[in-house]
Parts: sequence; structure tokens; C-alpha cells
Amino acid sequence: MRAAWVLLTALAALAAYYVYLPLPGTVSDPWKLMLLDATFRAAQQTCHLIHYLRLSHHLVVLNYLICTFDKLKSVSSEDINITDAVFDGVEVRVFEPPAKRDERLKRSVVYIHGGGWALASARTSLYNNLCRIMAESLNAVVVSVEYRLVPEVCFPEQFHDALRATKHFLQPDILAEYSVDPSRIAISGDSAGGNLAAAVCQQLSKDEHLTIRPKLQALIYPVLQAFDFNTPSYQQNMNMPVLPRYVMINYWIDYFNGNYDLAHSLLINNHTALDVGQALSFRGRLNWTSLLPSSFKKNYKPVIQTTGKAEIIQEIPALLDVRAVPLLAENETLQLQPKTYILTCENDVLRDDGVMYAKRLENAGVEVTLDHFDDCFHGCMIFTIWPTDFSAGIQTRNSYIKWLDENL
Repeated sequence: MRAAWVLLTALAALAAYYVYLPLPGTVSDPWKLMLLDATFRAAQQTCHLIHYLRLSHHLVVLNYLICTFDKLKSVSSEDINITDAVFDGVEVRVFEPPAKRDERLKRSVVYIHGGGWALASARTSLYNNLCRIMAESLNAVVVSVEYRLVPEVCFPEQFHDALRATKHFLQPDILAEYSVDPSRIAISGDSAGGNLAAAVCQQLSKDEHLTIRPKLQALIYPVLQAFDFNTPSYQQNMNMPVLPRYVMINYWIDYFNGNYDLAHSLLINNHTALDVGQALSFRGRLNWTSLLPSSFKKNYKPVIQTTGKAEIIQEIPALLDVRAVPLLAENETLQLQPKTYILTCENDVLRDDGVMYAKRLENAGVEVTLDHFDDCFHGCMIFTIWPTDFSAGIQTRNSYIKWLDENL
């Protein structure tokens, strides 16, 4: 009996050691976040073992687990009509609120989900509920894009899927079919979906043949660059739950169908060293020492290698392709962007991506709202229903929808 108690105590101690992470005092719901992160880590480690044994790709297994255990109770929404459709070969899910008396046309949001270009779906309960609530709260038609994922396809196919679906929806006859006001359309997304939304918005702004363009773009903790993995937020939050730095670097490698052996070189910015000629022209567009406020820079120092590995850019030229890294776009493109909302979280490696993009857009003359949350973490906005319900999720979602309601 005594041995059993000793064993149980030891197991409890090991579990506590595995779950516990030192978190900033400002993080909301810290123990719940630790448990969520421990679940993610356990799932990822299991999937990597399966990958190592060559039974399946780890991202396929991880996405299967996400979809299998995605049995959270949906928010009741009998009034929202939900249909699946195909827009120019791309699957979408459309959320339509009922018509109101004397109302001719509705506003609309094209939404692109996150998940590192490899995980989740427009059909998972987390995004299904988010889009339902958006449709209800805004009385808007929400089009959620079901783009193809890594490893089935890699860059630039996710971008092409999001662009094709959006351009199809922007056709006058399609908007008329869904009773959408062509002057009140937003494009939006979170994390990797924010990346795709920003890239698609840039592409649309340069398309001279388009007669209808988004009125707004709304980017939720977007990932916007792979040039510098040592911005202050990458240094500050390198081990933060949900999205530590090494995981974000691996997502980039998977997106570009690259080699994991490059991870360390990317981490120390060898791919953008001073002797890498292809990167020199982009350096001025991502100088965080001038783009970030002092409250974010703190005492962090830039990590700039004198000599690096130019072969990395030769092997993965997409690292400097603005369709993948919209923060590196030229000023002429930024000047064409619509009114913009960017939500960032303090406890997120991607915080500075969003803040720098907001500053570059502002410098280009675009009206920008930067909505920063000191107590929130990456991915929080979709975590609003039990058992992954966080106060940070409700707080950020409400602020995001409020901005859309006031500006769309």
C-alpha cells in the first residue's frame, strides 16, 4: 500500500513537472493555459514518434487528432443558415443570417482560419462557432475558406486557394446571389490565416481588373515574416505556450517543404546575414529598432550575423516571397491597402510581426487600428467554449467584432 502511495506521489510530481511552465504574471488563466499547452505538447510528441517510425506524417496525425477530439458543444444558432460550397475549386463554408425586413443587402467577411497552414479546418467547432457568432453579431454573410493544408500541398498553394476563393466571391453575380453589399466586404484571418488574408489583400490591391475590393482587412495575431526570428517578441516569448519559437520555425519549414536541418540556421538568422545578397534589399523594410515602440524593444538587441548561409535562400526562395511574407512588401503596395485592424498579444512570438506591419501601413498612409492585449496569448480568440474557454478569448473576440461592427 505504501509503495502504491509512493508511486502515485511520484507520478503526480512528474505530471506537475511536465505541465508547469513559468509564465508572466499578467497572463490570464495561467493554469488552464499550462494544461492546454501540456496537451498540445503530448499530442505533438506522439505524432512525431509516429512520423519517426514512418507510419504517417506527423501533421496528418495531429490534424486527425484535432478533428477526432473536436467534439465541443456548439453555440446554439438556429437562425444562421450554414452551407458548404465550392468557389473556383476551393471548398468554403458560408454562414448566412436571416433577412431582415426592409433590408436589401448585407455586409460580409471572408475569413481564413489559422493553424500553421497545416492544421484545423473551417468545419472544426472552434472556427464554426467563431464564424457563427460573427454572422449573428454583425448580421453579415461570413465565408470561411477551407484551403488545402500541409503536407497535402505546400506554398504557394494555400495562398492560391485563399486568393481564388476570395476573387470568386467578389464577382458581382456571386455577391448578388448571397445578397451582399459590394462596398462592405472585409477580409480577415488569424495566425497563418492572418498571413493569407494580408497576402491576398495585397494581391487584390494590385489587380487592375477587379471592380470590387475589400473595404477592410482585419488580422488577428498574424504571422507576417520569416526574415528575423529574433525580434523582441521572439526573444521574450521563445518558450511561451501554444506557439514557442521552435514550433513557429517548423511551421515555416513545413509550409515551404524545407528541411528540418535548417531550423537552427533559421533560428540564429543565418539566412539573412549581411553577406546574403538576396536579403539586403529587404532589411530596411523590417528594421524593428525603428518600427517598434520602446515599450516593446525593451533591452533586446538585434541578432544580425555578419556571415551566413546564402544557400538557404537559394534552397527556399519563398523566405523572401511577399506572397508568403507580406511584411516585406514594398511601400507602393502598402499604400494600396484598405483600412486595417491588427490584433496582437503580449505573450506571443508573433506580437512584433503585427506591430511592425501596423507601423509600416501607417507610414504608407493607411488608417490602422492596433489592438494590443497585455494579458493574452497566441491563439486565444478561438478558445471561448468549454473545456478550452479562456477569458482572453472572449475579450479579444468581443473587441475584434466590435471594431468590425463599427467600421464595416
